[in-house]
Amino acid sequence: MQTKSLVMIALFTAIIVVLGLIPPIMLTFIPVPIHAQSLGVLLAGVVLGARGGSLSVLLLLTLVAVGLPVLAGGRGGLAVFFSPTAGYLVGFLPSAFLTGWIAGKVTQGTKAGWPIFAGLMLAATVGVLIDHVFGVVWLVIYLGLSVRDALIGDLLFVPGDLIKAAVAAYVGQFIFQNFGRRLVV
Repeated sequence: MQTKSLVMIALFTAIIVVLGLIPPIMLTFIPVPIHAQSLGVLLAGVVLGARGGSLSVLLLLTLVAVGLPVLAGGRGGLAVFFSPTAGYLVGFLPSAFLTGWIAGKVTQGTKAGWPIFAGLMLAATVGVLIDHVFGVVWLVIYLGLSVRDALIGDLLFVPGDLIKAAVAAYVGQFIFQNFGRRLVV
């Protein structure tokens, strides 16, 4: 792997961490906060591709596992992987991978303009969907919520996450049109 690729992977991990500095919004009826870090995951997938985005998130998960307080609200440590938010956290990895994989397919066959934005929006939306599936499944297993209650609680996150997907798609389109390729080789 080239030095440039390593730097970009570390940079996007840092972006995810910095987005965690924005104070999370706690909800009273579901023990999962609204936070900005999922934007960083989508950006990593869209901009770095499947491999780079996945490695960036894997580095984040490693930092969490060793106890660094890099998650929203200053959380970190192995206990986070056994908390109500663990499903969403673990879902970051397949989310970044699938977002990056679809984004790579989109940018291979598209030259410019709205088709790139629409394709990258689709890629980021799939990433959001994957993360939500992991989160809902974990809430059902860990908290014993009914599927219905977990889905209803999860629906509150969808509008904000779709806005994050649009931001990631716009940034990805900008980078593709100005640089014409992935930032990680």
